[in-house]
Amino acid sequence: MAEDDLIELYLNGTWRPNLAITGASGLPKIEIAGNVVRAMTSVRCSMRLSPVFDSKKGVELLIEKLTKNVPYNAKVTITGSNNGDGWCQKVPTEWLSQAIEDAGQAFFDLPSGSYGEGGSIPFLKELENKYPKTQIVAFGVGGPYSNAHAPNEMIEIEYAKKLTCSLAHVLADCTTKA
Repeated sequence: MAEDDLIELYLNGTWRPNLAITGASGLPKIEIAGNVVRAMTSVRCSMRLSPVFDSKKGVELLIEKLTKNVPYNAKVTITGSNNGDGWCQKVPTEWLSQAIEDAGQAFFDLPSGSYGEGGSIPFLKELENKYPKTQIVAFGVGGPYSNAHAPNEMIEIEYAKKLTCSLAHVLADCTTKA
């Protein structure tokens, strides 16, 4: 995350796999931790994959890596495996790109931009599978000071209002040009 190279930052966050430990139990506090064998340690992991990588294959690979050649003959048990395929937006048509650009200028006084993040939002892949000819655009309220998916998650109201207006602008263009 501290990458100075923006291209590498983008590739790491969108196209390369990323494993995160999102919770743990059975670990002692740092102040009293030592080099000892514990009776049990549990972790919850989250794996982000490239949006074009098959998530079922990802689960199989992760289980294989975690359960083969385990040190000290430790027992590894895996429970609860949720997965969903990622989604990668297709290049929008010229009129849709222009509608998005116009909305960015009208409501943010900035050019529009886009950003990808791992294999996020499997629901969008499901929509694409059901409606393969439909152009899908994912707008989000992840403004500069928001903290998505965190205990202190919040959105900026002014940013959300501008984004709502932008979306309405794009939808209005859809009804006249699609």
